[in-house]
Amino acid sequence: MPFVNKSGEDGEDESSAVAAGAPNPFDLDFDPNDPDVTKVHYNLTGWGFEPRAELSETLAERGVPHVWDGEELVVPEAIEADVDAMFDELEAEIGPFPVPLLEGDPSTEFGLDEWPLRDLETLKESLVEAEIPHTWQGRTLLVAQDAEDVVDDLLDAIEAGDVAVLDEDAEAPDGALHDLYSAADRLARDPAHAPGRSKVLALVPELSPTVPPFGLAASAWSTIVERAQALVERFEQGGDPERVTEAATELRAACRPYV
Repeated sequence: MPFVNKSGEDGEDESSAVAAGAPNPFDLDFDPNDPDVTKVHYNLTGWGFEPRAELSETLAERGVPHVWDGEELVVPEAIEADVDAMFDELEAEIGPFPVPLLEGDPSTEFGLDEWPLRDLETLKESLVEAEIPHTWQGRTLLVAQDAEDVVDDLLDAIEAGDVAVLDEDAEAPDGALHDLYSAADRLARDPAHAPGRSKVLALVPELSPTVPPFGLAASAWSTIVERAQALVERFEQGGDPERVTEAATELRAACRPYV
């Protein structure tokens, strides 16, 4: 949910909690330059292109009177409850949304220049899921000072491969780990084993290295998927028995500790 504040005729800001309400048709003139109009500001720092586009489309469809002030969406106070409800709907459909670290807030800095892109993406999604106030300056992460210990633990977990960010509906196929191990074991002993070959060729395209089975660390699953893909490549390259045996043995070894 975006950070919200109000600005009124006295020029002062006051914090306001976001509350749900029912959207209604709007029939009012909104002059953002009128000093007598109290305005509500929604800070959308950190929002990506897609959620911003979805928000803009929703604002247009519903005829919501508004203006943009940099990273802030500004609406009249009279429709605050309706706009709050709209954000609740959007968050349920395409959220959660990042919580911005506001300028001047106490912060802790983490330099992540050496981190691989995959881990950075996992971190970005984890920060949003955990609703930790933060902002990025290139590959430098700034977080709210009171979240420093939480983020430290999160960084350690990602580096150890213990954190995987999943799409809401994403999951590994049922029994994928056991099926890979079973097929690899058969192929390691008999590289011409047809059922094992068929199982690998059918299963591997359904696997994602970032979507492990429940309870399995992302780093371990990523290794397993990479070795399964290598086995598929051996089949596609002609299925040389020696190379198939080697790839199947490596896949079996990667799976064995977890079955």
